Amino acid sequence: MAAVAAAAAAGPVFWRRLLGLLPGRPGLAALLGRLSDRLGRNRDRQRRRSPWLLLAPLLSPAVPQVTSPPCCLCPEGVHRFQWIRNLVPEFGVSSSHIRVLSSPAEFFELMKGQIRVAKRRVVMASLYLGTGPLEQELVDCLESTLEKSLQAKFPSNLKVSILLDFTRGSRGRKNSRTMLLPLLRRFPEQVRVSLFHTPHLRGLLRLLIPERFNETIGLQHIKVYLFDNSVILSGANLSDSYFTNRQDRYVFLQDCAEIADFFTELVDAVGDVSLQLQGDDTVQVVDGMVHPYKGDRAEYCKAANKRVMDVINSARTRQQMLHAQTFHSNSLLTQEDAAAAGDRRPAPDTWIYPLIQMKPFEIQIDEIVTETLLTEAERGAKVYLTTGYFNLTQAYMDLVLGTRAEYQILLASPEVNGFFGAKGVAGAIPAAYVHIERQFYSEVCSLGQQERVQLQEYWRRGWTFHAKGLWLYLAGSSLPCLTLIGSPNFGYRSVHRDLEAQIAIVTENQALQQQLHQEQEQLYLRSGVVSSATFEQPSRQVKLWVKMVTPLIKNFF
Repeated sequence: MAAVAAAAAAGPVFWRRLLGLLPGRPGLAALLGRLSDRLGRNRDRQRRRSPWLLLAPLLSPAVPQVTSPPCCLCPEGVHRFQWIRNLVPEFGVSSSHIRVLSSPAEFFELMKGQIRVAKRRVVMASLYLGTGPLEQELVDCLESTLEKSLQAKFPSNLKVSILLDFTRGSRGRKNSRTMLLPLLRRFPEQVRVSLFHTPHLRGLLRLLIPERFNETIGLQHIKVYLFDNSVILSGANLSDSYFTNRQDRYVFLQDCAEIADFFTELVDAVGDVSLQLQGDDTVQVVDGMVHPYKGDRAEYCKAANKRVMDVINSARTRQQMLHAQTFHSNSLLTQEDAAAAGDRRPAPDTWIYPLIQMKPFEIQIDEIVTETLLTEAERGAKVYLTTGYFNLTQAYMDLVLGTRAEYQILLASPEVNGFFGAKGVAGAIPAAYVHIERQFYSEVCSLGQQERVQLQEYWRRGWTFHAKGLWLYLAGSSLPCLTLIGSPNFGYRSVHRDLEAQIAIVTENQALQQQLHQEQEQLYLRSGVVSSATFEQPSRQVKLWVKMVTPLIKNFF
């Protein structure tokens, strides 16, 4: 059975249901897995998609069965996405604790304000910290808050934990490390800076690949900003453009202690398997931990898997116990009696599910949930999917093109792509995305799916575009009931190379649904619909060498 599961996880999504019908056949499973890999490689070279694509809704993964005990306050089927809690902890909250932000400036000001009032913990996970005046302003806020904690009448237990990527955070002479060293030297007992180094960048490869290019092998890509019991989930990094004119998405979870505890533990876990920055700008591994690129890779990945999965599983168990204590501590009391006694929490109207993707450690929760959501979206449902870098995995493309829901996919026009105008090879990346976009659009047209699958390009003068996630509108509904928000871009890197985290927000509250709907509308209002004429514009002409190179490098950006 383990071989069947492994083969199923490796193959395109429509094989997985087929493998599920063949229990106890590991040899056949392996054969189908290899066949699916070969089909996946050949499919990129085909002009038209195989008719097997039309079976995607039938041969896609089944929704896991809900195994939690029945509950009078949250009966089975209270919302159709409760199956997610079989994989990750479920946090039931009031929608009044959730606020959707809309602009980089709002994001930046909120972070500074939250740092200033933090009393117990500041936890920040990002790809990197920039080196400009706005980033220095953020560091100064941290320093001021730490200074106040030392001057307090009572000793403070304020801790600051920052998780960044090693390669991106070490680029150049002035970098994320040099920005944070003064804090680390002044407050060594209160500040921790962890630098994640992918286990796949090692040996000769590590010696030969230069800066910038070494980041293509794998990164720490999680974006979580946490202050005491409040959390900001976003796709934005800690850099000046993300504070001014780079459009992203941001959600503020205010006074959600259990969610804050979970993400603190998650960042701690990734930090423990990362390199620790020292005051002299050297790095060390945590005592007893395998070195990420000098130690045995399999051993390191196994240890990292255990460390992260322990966080996920223990939080899941803890939430189940908390739920039982909150809603089932005395089954003889009616709901009205419990509410009158004031010893029960109100039934939540919104549920938060953290989705983690760390393929280097064989953790694929986000991938499983995203594929299942796309598969189960029924006819008449609408999915608004956005990514700053349009490079969907083969499985996601199969589902978009082969399932029943309507899709509006928002992506960056070349002018607002983060690589637009970059020097050297990186300057050709926007053209590579145009080539990928045109190939996908051609497949949509060849299948006659133009009415159901629509591409739209974001454009805003003087801005770049980095928003990612999706909004799901059930059939017949004008408001979304679910959104995904966080760091993944739905591409090969997000699924296979990088460390990613996002949350699924499921809500029955109309006011929060309206917030999410307005967020989606504001982003899509700045876009234009893609048509065949789009690719006839002179600015969309892609050079031959870019077309030839794109299939070879598309899995690295």
